[in-house]
Formats: sequence, C-alpha cells, structure tokens
Amino acid sequence: MNIIITGASSGVGFEAVIELTLSGQHNVIALARSQDKLERLLEIAKGINPDCTLYALAFDIVHDDHNDLRQFIASHFDNRVDVLINNAGVLINKPFAELEEMDFVEMLQSNFLGHVRMIKSVVDIMPANSHILNIGSMGGYQGSSKFPGLSAYSASKAALHTLTECLAQELAEQQIKVNCLALGSAQTEMLEKAFPGYESPVMAFEMGKYIADFALTGHKFFNGKILPVALTTP
Repeated sequence: MNIIITGASSGVGFEAVIELTLSGQHNVIALARSQDKLERLLEIAKGINPDCTLYALAFDIVHDDHNDLRQFIASHFDNRVDVLINNAGVLINKPFAELEEMDFVEMLQSNFLGHVRMIKSVVDIMPANSHILNIGSMGGYQGSSKFPGLSAYSASKAALHTLTECLAQELAEQQIKVNCLALGSAQTEMLEKAFPGYESPVMAFEMGKYIADFALTGHKFFNGKILPVALTTP
C-alpha cells in the first residue's frame, strides 16, 4: 500500500511510521515540519528494516505548497494513495480568559484546516477501498470529560470529528472510507503539555501500533465513525 502520514516526527505518529515500515510491504511518505527529527525517524526505520521504502519529507501542511507534495506523490507513488493518516496537530494549554483569537486560529489551522488541505490534495488519486484516518482526541469527543485550558484544542478536534462523518457520506460513491480515532492519553510530549506530571498507562509505541493497524484494516469494519480510544480520563 501507498501510505501518507502527517505529524510523523514525534509521539504516536513517529511510532506508527516505525510500525508501518516493519514488514517492508508498504511505501510510506512521512511528513512533519522538523527535518532533524525526520532524519532520526529515517535512521531508526532503516536500522530496523534496511529494505523499507520510507520518504521522510519536511512539509508544513498548513503553509507549504501542496502542489509540490502532489508532484512528489506522482513521481514516487505512481500517483496513488491508499491510506492517508491525518495525525499532525498542536496543542495550546491556556485558560479561556487568556486565549487570544489567534490562538483559536492556530488551533483550527493546525488541527483542522491542514487536514482539509491534505485530503483535498490526495482524494482524487485514492482508489476504491482506500482509507482516510483522522486522529482526533477525547477532548473533542461529545459527552467526554473536558478539562480547563484545552478549549481551543478540543474545539478544533471536534471540528475534525464532524468533518469525518460528513466526508464518509460524500465519498461513499468513490468507496473511500473515512474514520477518526479519538485518542485518550498516550505518553507523549503533547500529553505532558496538556497534563503536566501525569503518566499515561499507554505508551506512545503501543498507541502508534494501534493507529497503524487500524489504518490498514479498520475501514473493512467501520466508516464515518469517531471511535474513542481511551483507557483512562484523561
């Protein structure tokens, strides 16, 4: 399969890439903003499986030119994408009273509009039975516990959740499946920023493996679903 994953330089995205390249059966484009971290990812992946096909590209899904990405996909992926994992995201932890309007803009750009741009970039080169997997959050899951300081982040994730449901209907005719994993805690830098000092019972590599497995097989069982993936609160 030809797979693209964003937010690949750290956390669960980093671990998902390692999992996806283990078998050597898939071609993976890993996107993130940090070239240094991507080079480390490439080094580790090649160290585990020297024969893996992994392209680690420094790319900002919000601000960079998606035409450049399209050209790369055309030349390296035969202009076909089977799986898109929209994992990139940022988090601002501030009381609502201290949040500026630009904080909300940043959250919506990074956690929502960037994914809209990714989907628009590849949806017309995704074949039948392909899978768009959005990585959401329990913070944006309706009816879940909410926490002070995370209103802008949680609202942006809620937008991604609703987009998932809408696109599953719109893309049904093309037989493209769209799902969202609303992640609870995994031991990552983002978790530490959201809940300083909290230790998650789920390690990043465990969640990364789950994401990779679901991206490859989940669309056989689900479409248009926002699935909570959480052991604890948070």
